Amino acid sequence: MKAFRSLLIGSIAAAGLATAAHAERGSDGHLNIIYWQAPSILNPYLSSGTKDIESSSLVIEPLGRFDEKGNMVPYLAQEIPTVANGGVSEDLTSVTWKLKPGLVWSDGTPVTSADVVFTAEYCMHPEGGCQQLAKFEGVKSVEAIDDLTVKITFTEPKPYPYQVFMGGQSPIIQKKQFQDCLGAKAPECTDANFHPIGTGPFRVVDFRPNDVITLEANPNYRDPDKPAFATVTFKGGGDAAAAARAVLETGEFDYAWNLQLAPDVLDEMAKGGKGKTVAAFGSLVERIEMNMTDADPALGEERSTAKHPHPILSDIRVRKALSMAIDRNLLVEIGYGQAGRPTCNLVPAPELYASDNTECFTQDIEGAKKLLEEAGWVPGPDGVRVKDGRRLKLLYQTSVNAVRQDFQALIKQWWDEIGVETELKTVDASVFFGGDPGSPDTFQKFYADVEMYANNFDGTDPEAYLAQHTCDKAPRPETGWLGENVNRYCDPEYDRLVAEMGRTADLEKRGEIGRKLNEMLTKESYVVVPLVDRGRVSAHSNSLGGVVLNTWDSELWNAADWYRVK
Repeated sequence: MKAFRSLLIGSIAAAGLATAAHAERGSDGHLNIIYWQAPSILNPYLSSGTKDIESSSLVIEPLGRFDEKGNMVPYLAQEIPTVANGGVSEDLTSVTWKLKPGLVWSDGTPVTSADVVFTAEYCMHPEGGCQQLAKFEGVKSVEAIDDLTVKITFTEPKPYPYQVFMGGQSPIIQKKQFQDCLGAKAPECTDANFHPIGTGPFRVVDFRPNDVITLEANPNYRDPDKPAFATVTFKGGGDAAAAARAVLETGEFDYAWNLQLAPDVLDEMAKGGKGKTVAAFGSLVERIEMNMTDADPALGEERSTAKHPHPILSDIRVRKALSMAIDRNLLVEIGYGQAGRPTCNLVPAPELYASDNTECFTQDIEGAKKLLEEAGWVPGPDGVRVKDGRRLKLLYQTSVNAVRQDFQALIKQWWDEIGVETELKTVDASVFFGGDPGSPDTFQKFYADVEMYANNFDGTDPEAYLAQHTCDKAPRPETGWLGENVNRYCDPEYDRLVAEMGRTADLEKRGEIGRKLNEMLTKESYVVVPLVDRGRVSAHSNSLGGVVLNTWDSELWNAADWYRVK
């Protein structure tokens, strides 16, 4: 474990946060933020939608974050634990965090280690369907040593102990507010899930799901001079074009997130002169997920569950043929320009974990047809392939977005060429990524054959991200249809390698395992079909200062440091 221990002993980078001389808290008035995917809940443990995680990050915070360079920086913790400072045990089986003294929740009550312990209990509850459960992989216990000290013990040495309570996906929630919301009761606690009491720079005044959040400066925020803004309107909904226009052309909003628009469209809007775009690459990948289970409505509550394997996509030859038919270079050209790169990897970065697989870069229509022939799918009278009386027909869903609809149209055309009948479905992004167990249209419920979206992981280590695909994390009725393994992939060898990565210290070996896991999902099984390594593009007004685009954590990670340029 020498290689990884030396990393832990080394110094943790100090936060390079943008700062400004604020006269006093709230002195810069009002801030307008627009996310065209509207938040539907303010609890990241019940949603893996980026718009829910990022809006929540204004209110609830983790022990530590990752800065714009991927370095770890303390937030609620006094420091990042290492072997050198005694926070990580010599045998790497435990990590001890110390809270900053004097922290209080926005309701004025003290933040204690009991809140941290409870947060672990909340997510690790067997009936909870926690959307961030992979963060707690290998955790044996979380215990309070004293009011400000928490010790996390792992089932075996954990060379990278920074998954739990690090980044916007793993914040601390208040025990007092959520203590009656454990397990199956978690989604029922509407007030807590919509109005979390937090430690962040802002607190919720009003929340209208799938519409707008009204916030105000947290009067108990730990820095008395921050945030600079007294109030915030967080508007959700619409589309990426309207969001971009509201910042770049009309100046109605100060910050617009995830401007998934063709490059020529953004360039034209930028001529409006009211704002500027910011962009950076991280680990965000637009991909197609294959449903390994049957989504037939006739199956009732058992549809899209492991009880019924998919009648078409269970054959790897079909999944591979669908991937081979796609021209990723053209997708990048029409959808992202310089803000995109074709990729065959679910984990495109950091370099240590990125496979050198590039075979998917070349579209192969004839090869795809041949594979389908080998699988027994032969063209019918209308050109659609048939096998044992079943037509090769797929329902392909994604969220409403101009670029995604362009992708759908092109991919449908390519799949038509190889004899696949494709039905397209679009779902409002706020619903698709919302995680509502009562909705038939969430990406977790996956009532379709294939679906397309993008997400990424906090920080620069993909261990927890890859652990999302272990067998136990599949959404199902028993978990309220929540869970991270959306395609219901299950391979004991994959689970074994995830566990091995969790106890591997040597960096090169970790990279080797990470690349193998990535290839098992993509190159070897085609359960995940990566399309584009997306650069993150957002925009802010010329009058908004302090913005530091961060692709390794929430984009709003340093909103406490934003200020009005005079």
